[in-house]
Amino acid sequence: MRASAPLQLCVVAHHAYGAMTGGTGGHVGGVERQTSLLCRWLAARGHSVSLVTWDEGQGDDTVIDGVRLVRVCREDAGLPVLRFFTPRWTSLLAALRRADASVYYHNCAEYVTGQVAHWCRRHGRHFVYSVASDMDVDPALPELGAWRERTLYRYGLKAADRIVVQTRAQQRQLRQHFALDGAVLPMPCPGPGEAEYQAPEPPAAGGVRVLWAGRIAPVKRFELLLDVARACPEVGFDVAGMLDAGDAYLAPLLAAARELPNITLHGAVPRARMPAMYRSAALLLCTSRYEGFPNTFIEAWSLGIPVVSTVDPDGLIAGQDLGGVADSAAGLAAAIRRVAGDATAWRAMSARARDYYVRNHAVDHAMGLFEQMFREVVG
Repeated sequence: MRASAPLQLCVVAHHAYGAMTGGTGGHVGGVERQTSLLCRWLAARGHSVSLVTWDEGQGDDTVIDGVRLVRVCREDAGLPVLRFFTPRWTSLLAALRRADASVYYHNCAEYVTGQVAHWCRRHGRHFVYSVASDMDVDPALPELGAWRERTLYRYGLKAADRIVVQTRAQQRQLRQHFALDGAVLPMPCPGPGEAEYQAPEPPAAGGVRVLWAGRIAPVKRFELLLDVARACPEVGFDVAGMLDAGDAYLAPLLAAARELPNITLHGAVPRARMPAMYRSAALLLCTSRYEGFPNTFIEAWSLGIPVVSTVDPDGLIAGQDLGGVADSAAGLAAAIRRVAGDATAWRAMSARARDYYVRNHAVDHAMGLFEQMFREVVG
């Protein structure tokens, strides 16, 4: 392929319709934001881009920002058990044929990984898989419950023409447990350019606010946030995430959070309002059991906001002093007080965070690496 020839790319991301339309319904997480950003950026570069998603009422071949949306069935279509084969698998095969791309891309460990890889093998197309979490390279595959899901995912890994990983740790795990090589690529993230960027001010004494943002699920350990809030009564905590009072895990935690005067529950915050949420905080707090490379970290650093976290991708936070790392409520509380308690040190940490973002995750830089990788795969 000539260097100037446009790519023909199909991205398979069943839940990405909401991210493409800017909606708040459904599951719009880091994977969906990354894939929709990738699609838009490549389409704006003149490439032919299709995006395979669930049928959420969009018409056939809807086009958004130059990206052609190809729908499969509705997520709830079909009968239990049988729906795995029809209409889910059959409609996916039809969508892959309609996309008619030269390279197909899938992000996040699912049985879909193997389905797409198998179709590409049969039809002489290229397949790229992207690791979304440390659990994707855990040999036990704890996020995949059924045997068929684990089997299809492992097949998809082995059949991929290229595997993208977020960290060197994931690269090592992939080699150790699956005997496969992965290419480390920094994830792109929109952020203010140099002309628009304004360095944030350090928190005022007695007015420290901490942001907790993301999908509220057991792996995120919302209960640990409650313990940190109890340990830091002088700190205000803002929570940005979908609040489902009917969720068995979440309901008692929400009730407990509402009893704490220093926690404010904002619910699902529109993307347009998130920069203001970051800027109002002294730092971002992560209490997850595991992660990949969270978008929220990159978003915070793009605005010069440090991160205090229970996970530290490739030792980056500790190694480059971009916040604090701890594994307990007491440790997180101490890290919050340390990071937010010294204005001079906070300013220096903020500057390092912003510099790290610009050098690694600014959209044009990071997307350019993905574009180059796709070209290399196609040949």
